[in-house]
Amino acid sequence: MKLLATSVVRGSQQGESHGGVYLLDVERQQTELKLDWNDAGIDWSGRGGDRGLRGVAFDGGTVYIVASDELFAFRPDFSLIGSWRNPYLKHCHETSIHERTLYIASTGFDSIIGFDLDDKTFKWAMHVDLQRFRFKGERYDPDGDDGPLQLNKLHVNNVHCNDDGMYLSGLRTGGLVHFNGTTLAMSAELPAGTHNAQPFRNGVLFNDSEADRLRYAGRGDGAEDRAMAVPRYALRDLQNPEFDDGHIARQGFARGLAVVSDSVVAGGSSPSTVVVYDLAGNRRLVSVNLSMDVRNAIHGLEVWPYD
Repeated sequence: MKLLATSVVRGSQQGESHGGVYLLDVERQQTELKLDWNDAGIDWSGRGGDRGLRGVAFDGGTVYIVASDELFAFRPDFSLIGSWRNPYLKHCHETSIHERTLYIASTGFDSIIGFDLDDKTFKWAMHVDLQRFRFKGERYDPDGDDGPLQLNKLHVNNVHCNDDGMYLSGLRTGGLVHFNGTTLAMSAELPAGTHNAQPFRNGVLFNDSEADRLRYAGRGDGAEDRAMAVPRYALRDLQNPEFDDGHIARQGFARGLAVVSDSVVAGGSSPSTVVVYDLAGNRRLVSVNLSMDVRNAIHGLEVWPYD
């Protein structure tokens, strides 16, 4: 099994590494850097001060990866196919594909932006707001001038779509919010600071980033609930432990989540580490470390569908 992971180095300055894209062979515990943000072969200049590659999605033979304000398309060998921008893409995070549309969580605008995979255009957008304890979704034209202001009120940073609808979450949504095509409603309340929340089996799978745990919370009696601790390293082994844009960088920050099967999942953490967990057995199966720089954190994580 192989996983594709994106990492972001928080607090990087121009000329330093800002992260990249890694292909992980988890059985062999081998990693291969497929794309470096500082690669001289790609002109990243002018593509936003908030550097780094984030959410990942696959469509046939195309790998889509979103940065802060631009969507990129690559072949499986990571040669660049093209890229697209939109005024309402800012501080983008996770992505999800459903019925020929790639949905992007545009955190800066508290929006979900839809990219038509056939026409290669941005055709759909919804702004998410919380008014008098009720969620409100307002549709707008991503190519128009009547979209929302860049307020980052709810910090909507995650989107997951399936046949039951769209699920979204953020640092200030209070939980996993369900969109049925018409209305938004709370599906499950979750801890503050949650990332990557999504329906899983009979409950919710998510990264409890504040508690440094990957969690599964079922709707039953709790017998199947899990709280899997992410790896921690000795302080002497960590690099740059106190530098992160004026904040204290810390290890253990859980982010990045990929479902392998109905009982096996993979999760990421900082410094960039990916762990495969057996939820049924309540144990770690394998762990792969990419960096000991505590600023270097996994962001996007997906099962590699090729090879």
